[in-house]
Amino acid sequence: MTFAVIQMISQDDILANLARARALLEEAAQQGARLAVLPENFAAMGRRDSAAIGLAEARGEGPILPWLKRTARDLKLWIVAGTLPLPPVDQPEAKAHACSLLVDEHGELVARYDKLHLFDVDVADNRGRYRESDDYAHGANVVVADTPVGKLGLTVCYDLRFPELYSALREAGAELITAPAAFTAVTGAAHWEVLVRARAIETQCYVLAAAQGGKHPGPRETHGQAAIVDPWGRILAQQARGEAVLLATRDSAEQASIRARMPVASHRRFFSQDALRPAHTSE
Repeated sequence: MTFAVIQMISQDDILANLARARALLEEAAQQGARLAVLPENFAAMGRRDSAAIGLAEARGEGPILPWLKRTARDLKLWIVAGTLPLPPVDQPEAKAHACSLLVDEHGELVARYDKLHLFDVDVADNRGRYRESDDYAHGANVVVADTPVGKLGLTVCYDLRFPELYSALREAGAELITAPAAFTAVTGAAHWEVLVRARAIETQCYVLAAAQGGKHPGPRETHGQAAIVDPWGRILAQQARGEAVLLATRDSAEQASIRARMPVASHRRFFSQDALRPAHTSE
C-alpha cells in the first residue's frame, strides 16, 4: 500500500492554507496514495488566536473539520491532519490541545492524538522563545489505529525527542508512525534527520515525517526536510524546502524480516514504571 507525506509552507490565512493542502492531497491521491500525512499547523502558522480557532471548530462553526471530512470523502483518502487546535471532547471552553486527527476515506474520525510533549524551548533564532504550553494543554494518551497501510502510531514534532513514546507505540503494535512537524530552522538543521532516522531504527517502523519548510508570519522559519524513513533507517523520500508530495510503499515482508532477524522488542530489559498505557483504536 502506498502512502504520502506532505510538505507545506503554511501562512496565517486558514482558507488559503486549506486550498493548498487540498491541491497537495489531490496530487497524492492521483499518484495512488491510500493515506496521506499533513504537517503540523497545516491550517495556520503565525497566528495568536489558536484558542478561538479551536473553540469555533469544537462548536461546529469553523472551516477546518468540515474541509477535512469532505476532502477525505472526495479523494477516497485516509488523512492524518497534522495538528489543529481542539479542546477536549465535550469541553469546548477548555484549553485546546495540539490535536492530530486520523480520518478515513469516508470522512469519519478514526483516532485522535493530543500532543504529549509541548515545545517550551529557547532557540537561537529570530524568535528566541517558544512556549507552546501558553496556548495548549498536554495530551495524555498513546494512540495506535488500524489503517489500510498498517497499524499507525500517532506523534507530533517535539515528541521525536522522547524515544520512550515510540517504544510504547511499538509495544502497542505500531508498524508505521506519523510525525507531522514544524521544526525550527535551527533545531532542524542540528537534529531533525538524526531524530527521524533514530525513531525508525529503534522501533523498526516506517516514520512518516511531514513538515513545514519555509518562511512564515511571526516571523518564523521552519526547517523542512519532510521525509519517509523505512524500518532499517533508510530515507526513501525527502524534500529540502518548499511544497512537496512524497510517496513510498510499505514492504511488509521486508519489515517482518527486519524484525525477525533483529528482535529488539523481545530483547528489551528496561521498562518505565510510569509509562502511559496505549489507547488503541480499531478501524
